[in-house]
Parts: sequence; C-alpha cells; structure tokens
Amino acid sequence: MTPAQCRAARALISMTQPQLAKAADVGLSTVVDFEKERRKVSDTSIKSLLSALEESGVVFISENGSGAGVLLRKEITE
Repeated sequence: MTPAQCRAARALISMTQPQLAKAADVGLSTVVDFEKERRKVSDTSIKSLLSALEESGVVFISENGSGAGVLLRKEITE
C-alpha cells in the first residue's frame, strides 16, 4: 500500500486519521507520517493499516500498468 492509496482509501470510506489509527492499533503519528511520507514506517504498521482498511471494505489494486488504486468492495445482496 502506498501513502496515496492510504489517503484515498480513507476518503472512500470517510474514515479520519484518528479512526484509522485506532482501528489499526497504531499511533496517530504513524498514520500521519506514513500518509505525508515524513519517515519510514515499519512494514508491520503498514500491514496493520492495510488490514484495518480492508476490514472496512476497501480493496487495493496493485500497479497494473494503469497505476495503483483503491475501490470499495461491493456488497452482495440476495
């Protein structure tokens, strides 16, 4: 997950940085620093952020020639 994907994912689900920090069980400064690319954030913290966003319905699209991105998982209703 890139910092831009993290910002886009939060925007997609209307999640604030403090909400993401709580959901991922990381410090708020970790979220802020990652998204603003202020410092290298540990792979463990990035995985926690990624998991929290995926649990909220975000799907991450890897670089595929058109660029990396995010989308919201479609709920299946029967």
